[in-house]
Amino acid sequence: MPFAQVNGQKLYYEDTGGEGPVIVFSHGLLMDGSMFAPQVEALRSTWRCITWDERGHGQTADLARCDPFTYYDSANDLAALLAHLGVRQAVLAGMSQGGYLSLRCALTHPDLVRALVLINTQALPEQPEKMAGHEVLMKAWMENGLSDEIAGVVAHIILGDGWAGAPQWQAKWRGFTVPNLMQCFTTLASRDDISDRLGAITVPALVVHGELDNAIDLQRAQAMADGLPRASMVVVPGAGHASNLTHPEPVNAALAAFLARL
Repeated sequence: MPFAQVNGQKLYYEDTGGEGPVIVFSHGLLMDGSMFAPQVEALRSTWRCITWDERGHGQTADLARCDPFTYYDSANDLAALLAHLGVRQAVLAGMSQGGYLSLRCALTHPDLVRALVLINTQALPEQPEKMAGHEVLMKAWMENGLSDEIAGVVAHIILGDGWAGAPQWQAKWRGFTVPNLMQCFTTLASRDDISDRLGAITVPALVVHGELDNAIDLQRAQAMADGLPRASMVVVPGAGHASNLTHPEPVNAALAAFLARL
């Protein structure tokens, strides 16, 4: 299996290869690189598609520990992974947490970024009222394990209601260990506000947001799009937080149209 030893991490990644332009996909909290399978399948004939598992997630996770990190560290991981693969510039596509690190990568490694695709993400910290609910949920999970009730709530937040693929993700969530859950949630909760720095990101950007996102209000995505000098926004009807996974057709159409304009 492909791993990159960079920044003291053993990052798992998948790379379709080829000579086409590069797009790299960064996943959300509690997810992994496989959540972008619909996008990779749609683009792989014309784009070199790279997915990866971030710190504390998927096949990158060390089940026994997860050292403190920030999304700036994750941005550095992404830059180091691309350097490892010989990629000098790429489109960065990130969902939720993946958007947090992609925005920070654009701020700290601007020469690496050709464009941004920001899916169900934001530039602001978490809303206090939402954060309070997340804290209760995570505390119960870490203390008592992932019950069916908690798994249902997590699926509601990330995947929306009634999506057929939810059980396979709930099975993955049961594999999370307390060290990884604790540190990844701490990183999420303690991130900084970068909304006043968006004007420095001058590459083209596509903001995609599910109309029914339970994790990040649509208005926050619109504010991010308004703050980026060259952003356009697409709202996905009926979609929740992981809109690219649960509603791939409209997301792929928006993504293809955006990439064609670059």
